[in-house]
Amino acid sequence: MTLLSVNLNKIAVLRNSRGGHEPDLAKAVQTCIEAGCGGITVHPRPDLRHIRPDDVRMIAGLLRGRVEFNIEGNPFADARGAYPGLLALAREVRPAQVTLVPDGDGQITSDHGFDLRQDLSRLQPLVAELRELGCRVSLFVDAGAQGFEQAAAIGVRRVEIYTGPYAQAFEAGDARHALALCADTARRAQQAGLAVNAGHDLSQANLGTFKAAIPGLAEVSIGHALIGEALYEGLATTVRNYLQLLR
Repeated sequence: MTLLSVNLNKIAVLRNSRGGHEPDLAKAVQTCIEAGCGGITVHPRPDLRHIRPDDVRMIAGLLRGRVEFNIEGNPFADARGAYPGLLALAREVRPAQVTLVPDGDGQITSDHGFDLRQDLSRLQPLVAELRELGCRVSLFVDAGAQGFEQAAAIGVRRVEIYTGPYAQAFEAGDARHALALCADTARRAQQAGLAVNAGHDLSQANLGTFKAAIPGLAEVSIGHALIGEALYEGLATTVRNYLQLLR
């Protein structure tokens, strides 16, 4: 079955908007695990807008030996203030997976993937270091990306397809082209020996259609829609709904 990794950034956004400790991120982690999720995802950023380095450390302690921990982020973002940098966090907590994402400080959310033909030379030493730490490395890529054989050759083990354009097309009523592009990208990545993850704007409405089109889909990382839906149905119920869709 495709693994569901719940992205908890939005829980931290709500907490940070008021200060203090509510909603309790640790309780959210525990609730998702008890509901059956296979992983937890966070995307710490240098501006500390949501997940903070201490959250990463706390979650790592809670997850050890239970479910997978996936940390996303830009490996080229400089350390500043309380943010030590993505690789420094990986050295500390040794997550199961690190997903490298080319997001900039000014982006509200991730909105594009790496250009593998141009970026792999810069990524190669970082991939090597993460692998030495025991982390599986995934690269965030656009549907239609090229260069999967070269990515596999430097030790990348997965790609995460950016599904924002698919979700937008689905909402507009015609996702056939966007879905076909994702499916072709997944097929080519798998042929190069890479496993395929997916994420961004996936929801209960569009996930079933997406999964049916991507044989062998390894993992989905879902946060924004899942947390929004949980406001109405509860977090545990919403996680179980996604798991049912993935079955």
